[in-house]
Amino acid sequence: MYTFIIGLVILIGGAALYSKFCEHVFGPDDRQTPAYTKQDGVDYVPMRGWKNSLINLLNIAGTGPIIGPIQGILFGPLAFITIPIGNVIGGAMHDYFSGMICLRDGGTQMPDMIKKYSNKGIFTVYNIFLCVLLLLVGAVFVYTPGDIAATQVFHFSGQATDWTTWVIYGVIFLYYLVATVFPIDAIIGRIYPIFGAILLFSAVGVFVGIFAKGYPLVELWDPWVSMINGTTVDYQSYFTAQHFLPVFFVTVACGILSGFHSTQTAIITRTMKSERQGRTTFYWMMTLEGFIAMVWAAGAMGVYNLGQQAADGNLATQTIGIVCRDILGPVGGIIAILGVIVLPITSGDTALRALRLTVADTFHIEQKSNGKRMLLAVPMFILVAAIIVWAKFNTSGFQTLWRYFAWSNQTLALFAFLAISVWMFENGKAKYVWIPLIPGCFYTFICSSYIANASIGFNLSWSIAYPIGIVLAVAYVVVICIYGNKRAHRVLRAN
Repeated sequence: MYTFIIGLVILIGGAALYSKFCEHVFGPDDRQTPAYTKQDGVDYVPMRGWKNSLINLLNIAGTGPIIGPIQGILFGPLAFITIPIGNVIGGAMHDYFSGMICLRDGGTQMPDMIKKYSNKGIFTVYNIFLCVLLLLVGAVFVYTPGDIAATQVFHFSGQATDWTTWVIYGVIFLYYLVATVFPIDAIIGRIYPIFGAILLFSAVGVFVGIFAKGYPLVELWDPWVSMINGTTVDYQSYFTAQHFLPVFFVTVACGILSGFHSTQTAIITRTMKSERQGRTTFYWMMTLEGFIAMVWAAGAMGVYNLGQQAADGNLATQTIGIVCRDILGPVGGIIAILGVIVLPITSGDTALRALRLTVADTFHIEQKSNGKRMLLAVPMFILVAAIIVWAKFNTSGFQTLWRYFAWSNQTLALFAFLAISVWMFENGKAKYVWIPLIPGCFYTFICSSYIANASIGFNLSWSIAYPIGIVLAVAYVVVICIYGNKRAHRVLRAN
């Protein structure tokens, strides 16, 4: 329990200090935001600060900060330390600068940010990569909440041959279509406060229950083998056999860093009333997602140690149900499970909204009428539906889908770190470029070594994958520094 508490102190204390530092580096001011200068009643709509923060939290927090930590905690109590450190200097910083740069540049979407601060080749790769990821996010965030609702709430089978499964998927799909097409304040801005209340009850309830129930948690300084009530969970063996670097950081993903988040913070830049709201809206909401990840990691370790759930990442859905019901009872457990279902649904809807905005901005397609938004949305939903059908009827379909989603999610963040670095060079902040370069270098190693070794990638041995990761990480830093300096000199000459 002490390691868990130390991790929470690192998360909250580190966020308080580092978020203030990041705010100082960026320098928000009182200029008019795009919500006023481009107000259109659809996407550019001034909204209250608390509502923007809540919407951003629900947009970024999908099943990643729950399912990821449930599997990642099998690596042992070191997860309680690496999650908050990574969140503070990586994920939350990534969200803050991505959101603030897009806000200052006129409420642009991430493809525009990448285009402005890189070159045509990188922009093209990013745009294709982004559209594929957003389709995967849409598919994953129909699949996972649908299955959790079917098996944990309604106690259906959740099988592809069960018609109830497709009814539940259909209801989620219908909501996504409405949220994707209609004005943001008409749908998302009204329903999200309700979703937020359920989410907070779920996270806070499980957090309090971990202490109230006295869940047994392994300490960092003790042997990483839990033997309680005849149940043995050997975290040390799993840590060694599964290659903590890079597998842990791809597995946990969203609680530490998510490239998907930059596409969501960009949406919120069109509804913010002031740049000074950015620290709360972007940085602290990612910190709150880190808290959710910590809570579920602790809850999972507790039930694993008590032998209430087999330590198997494939049984994450069952673990969610056990934690909720064991801590909060039958009624409270159902409400908590609803909070878990809310997370992916409120990320999936804005993922598809972001995809619509990205395509519309790229091809300059006017989006003021419902008809034009619908024409753009329908083909996207057909593609998402096809992915879900394939994953549902294929024995290993969802596992393959999830692995590509997790890896591509982390890889997407590298583009954002690149753009943030170049922005710093161009804006006279080169002495602070280490802020994005440190996590960018680290995750270049993580993503490249993982895909080099993984069966869904190049299937190379670790003895080859690790050197590849190191070389590419060094190259990432060197290339960005050279390119950023050239861009900075170009700006100086222009002025």
